[in-house]
Amino acid sequence: MIDILLPFYGDPDYLNQAVASVIAQDDPDWRLVIVDDAYPDATAAARWADHADSRIEYYRNPTNLGVIGNFRRCLSLVEHDVAVFFGGDDLMQPNYVTVIHRAVEQFPDASIIQPGVDVIDDKGNPVKTGLGDLVKKRALTPRSAVPVLLSGESLAVSLLRGDWLYWPSLAFRRSALQGRDFRDDLPVILDLALIIDMIGDGCSLLYDPKTCFRYRRHAASVSSATAVEGRRFVDEKRYFGLVADQMVARGWPKAARAARWHITSRLHALTLVPGALAQPGRHALPDLLKHAFSS
Repeated sequence: MIDILLPFYGDPDYLNQAVASVIAQDDPDWRLVIVDDAYPDATAAARWADHADSRIEYYRNPTNLGVIGNFRRCLSLVEHDVAVFFGGDDLMQPNYVTVIHRAVEQFPDASIIQPGVDVIDDKGNPVKTGLGDLVKKRALTPRSAVPVLLSGESLAVSLLRGDWLYWPSLAFRRSALQGRDFRDDLPVILDLALIIDMIGDGCSLLYDPKTCFRYRRHAASVSSATAVEGRRFVDEKRYFGLVADQMVARGWPKAARAARWHITSRLHALTLVPGALAQPGRHALPDLLKHAFSS
């Protein structure tokens, strides 16, 4: 059984599509837990609370906990051996649970599983031209036609050079999550921070190129909005400084160097400069330039 945890605060229509994609799975061995973070619209509760499918559970937080608080709430609800922190605006292809189950069986030492991902836009159409995702696919993601198990400093170096993972598609061993928590001071980059900590503690990651997930890239998402506003890069710069020191203490000099340079993060900031110049007040411009060029 796979626990699919869905922290919700957003578009109810996207949520309905996300849940429908879970219900349509070829493999029925899943449990879906929707955690509504006190979203003002009651549409989600009306649709999914007390649903006829007993595999679907709906919880509503009495007050809004925010991104980190709701992820923490989801983490507390894990019951089975494998857990996924699904996105309320993303989609699983019908073979997602099948792919994850197969990976779990074939690679019992894998703590994290990254399956193949397609990127879609706000309408659900495939995105082929996004620079960030092209870099992820062609320059950062392992070039392998078969599943490959990664670990140690080489994996940390790879992710600190450029985070090629898609968080909502990742599957985690419950045993690897036990005793862990999300950091309060890094709301935008909490996913990478958790994963780097896990790698440092000896966890391994399986990359399975079999495509089974659709990640929605759109302007209203938290990652896109915070990037345009520059807030993402303030968080990232602080994190990369902290993790560089952490890698030095661990005896991983190559990973420390990759953290200090954070090349693709700097390039990402540069790609947003033209848009920042076009915005009234250009408020995001100083943060973008500082992230791109300062040491």
